[in-house]
Amino acid sequence: MNKPITLNVRISGALGEFVAANVGDQGAYENVSEYVRDLIRRDKERSEAEQFQRLKAELTRAFAAPEDSYDALDAEAVIARNRRA
Repeated sequence: MNKPITLNVRISGALGEFVAANVGDQGAYENVSEYVRDLIRRDKERSEAEQFQRLKAELTRAFAAPEDSYDALDAEAVIARNRRA
């Protein structure tokens, strides 16, 4: 397991008020740490979903290409091409 990271963040003004409204008795989170962890999880999920959508779009384009546009490559050719890149 990775070592936990400690973050110290100062938030003031409208952002601080927004966080305060979401934490405690009236908020959806018990404490600021719980709120920040949830935000990070959501951002991670969003990032992974974007990466998946990019991959899906690229694969969709690849599979839509005409058959004669493909080059037959063996494993050695693929490895060599990737080493050059």
